[in-house]
Amino acid sequence: QLQLVESGGGLVQPGGSLRLSCAASGFTLDAYAIGWFRQAPGKVREWVSCISSSGGRTKYAESVKGRLTISRDNAENTGYLLMNSLKSEDTGVYYCAALWGNDKTCPTGGYGMNYWGKGTEVTVSS
Repeated sequence: QLQLVESGGGLVQPGGSLRLSCAASGFTLDAYAIGWFRQAPGKVREWVSCISSSGGRTKYAESVKGRLTISRDNAENTGYLLMNSLKSEDTGVYYCAALWGNDKTCPTGGYGMNYWGKGTEVTVSS
């Protein structure tokens, strides 16, 4: 079965850290760029970050720049999102998605993504 599975979410206090994982199964992730998105309660889904297929290009939303780090391990067929200095406004369901493309591809929107995960929930609260 071709799928992406997120993990690593949970409850964390403000200022804390989490590392999310995005594991691919049924296909080889190294031909795909990875995007991370989130949806806060009552809000529309928003783009968070992206990384190109080899990891050579990364981009971040202004709201997370300097606090979140996207990475990938193609040998493990997995992408990651390290989240530091978490704030209450980071609360939401985090989704990863994969877009086939060359190493210049780094999607900043959800249109046309080839695969989506089902999400992992992050709650930042004291």
